[in-house]
Amino acid sequence: MKLTTLASALPEAAEVFGQAEITGLSCDSRRVQPGDLYFCLPGLRVDGHSFAQAAADKGARALVVERRLPLDLPQVRVSDARAAMSRMAQCFYGYPAREMTGVGITGTKGKTTTAFLVRAIARAAGHKVGLMGTVANFIGDKEEPSTLTTPDPIDEQALLRRMRDAGCDFFVMEVSAHALDLRKLVGMRFVQGVFTNFSQDHLDYFGTMETYRRAKEKFFDPAYLEHAVVNLDDEASSHMLGRVPATTFGVARPADAYANDIEIHESGVSYLLSWKNERIPLHLQISGIFNVYNSMAAAVACLELGMKPEEVKAGLESVTVVPGRIEPLPTRTPYRVILDYAHSPASLENILTTIREFTRGRLICLFGCGGGRDKEKRPIMGEISGRLSDFTILTSDNPRLEDPGEILRQIEAGIRETKAPYVVIENRRQAIRYALTHARAGDVIVLAGKGHETYQDVGGRKLPFDEKVVVRELLEELEREGAAQA
Repeated sequence: MKLTTLASALPEAAEVFGQAEITGLSCDSRRVQPGDLYFCLPGLRVDGHSFAQAAADKGARALVVERRLPLDLPQVRVSDARAAMSRMAQCFYGYPAREMTGVGITGTKGKTTTAFLVRAIARAAGHKVGLMGTVANFIGDKEEPSTLTTPDPIDEQALLRRMRDAGCDFFVMEVSAHALDLRKLVGMRFVQGVFTNFSQDHLDYFGTMETYRRAKEKFFDPAYLEHAVVNLDDEASSHMLGRVPATTFGVARPADAYANDIEIHESGVSYLLSWKNERIPLHLQISGIFNVYNSMAAAVACLELGMKPEEVKAGLESVTVVPGRIEPLPTRTPYRVILDYAHSPASLENILTTIREFTRGRLICLFGCGGGRDKEKRPIMGEISGRLSDFTILTSDNPRLEDPGEILRQIEAGIRETKAPYVVIENRRQAIRYALTHARAGDVIVLAGKGHETYQDVGGRKLPFDEKVVVRELLEELEREGAAQA
């Protein structure tokens, strides 16, 4: 594709210096292939302009820059290289999102589950569905690994193109606040946008809750959405309403769609969904009041797109588990082990409150906090676990480049205030072994924070750590030890 064609996708004034035929796109100088257009992205730590020569040495055919560089390569000078990358990637891949019905989901919690539920409903309605999100990407039935909640525009548009070429006519995407702040979706427009909720997270990046909320707000604009579905029970909902036509849902406030007769039990939730003149009885196989909200968000989004109530019911009731979200592990023990991705104060409180409802013995919570992330939430999460659990095991999550011991001391500051019993075991595998060894009949162990992740980031290295595998291995190990002792 000609460089001038790509530049024509930019609505803002752009200066084009030179001509080139572009065969690929890249924003990472290490991944540049001959014929690529390389985007020089300014960043918090490094500036892509500094790697332009390296990109040229690897065969980059042209550059997108925010300042003209003294290199003998065609260049497109723009005011915002990130926004330009989003628009030019869409152009390069032929605007695949325009050929499908797109649903974007944003919120602090619930994006992944809601996306899986939307996918299930759309499949029940006969669509071939693509999904882009935290746990995995899907092209129809084909699953692919995911590295970011919302990929960078080049990977994002390439994936959307593969979805469309594979016959997908519908896609659902998790939309993170980071993606909105980094202009990853500039130029894309979704038929439907969903707001799940808003609570503390990512303050390491955004600094304040107001800045974080404003990043979410950007999505609820005619530039991105035709229509919105908004959780009216959330206090931040007022900031998401008013700029695009919207349908609200909720339990506590008078909303356009609402739930009655809610029953939460160990194996799922049941409720009656009221929407316009429809009354849809739902019996989900996933539990928790938060999944009432997640399923309502998915149902209303799909109903507003014209899907039938019976298709909504069939889709929602077909979902038995969302990976790493309140996921029971097959342990064959007198106690239960549940895996959950909860890594923020609100999500930890939600999962512990839910599981408390059906715990006959003790509720044991094992968790840690990630390094290089919001430090303010660490004592808050310690207090939550101490208040809601019978026993807490503090351990490492993804310490990254931080001292694991210091992270644990910050969590301890919160749990000590509750006077609740706890133990600190830094090594996560040893901590899980401790939990399995000390659990009794009727107890429920919650392994919080890792969820679907299959690694642990320690010292900047991603080490294999899949908690499903770890639990299975430890139970086999304990069984062998028991047999040897017998």
